[in-house]
Amino acid sequence: MRTVVILMLLAVLVMAATCYESHESMESHEYLNPFISRRRASDFIQTDTRLGAMSQERIRERHKAPQERQREICEDYYPCELYAFRHGYAAAYKHYFGRRRTK
Repeated sequence: MRTVVILMLLAVLVMAATCYESHESMESHEYLNPFISRRRASDFIQTDTRLGAMSQERIRERHKAPQERQREICEDYYPCELYAFRHGYAAAYKHYFGRRRTK
């Protein structure tokens, strides 16, 4: 019975030592209001630069480099694509589409 009382007393002391909330933790502003507003949460993101980056990406999608357009044309034509695997897309485009036939 004596050991049970000692163990209970020890358990209470351990619990008091580990669960004690210090004054420093009460000084934190997050203790009173742990959530912040949406405006403060997104303050670090610049909306103008984000929208500008999206519009620049759309412009890049519309205006492709000539090599990229040639590669896409070559990929759509199966013999050109097979030739490109062996010799490269520039040579394949030149071989199949490079010389324009005019009357």
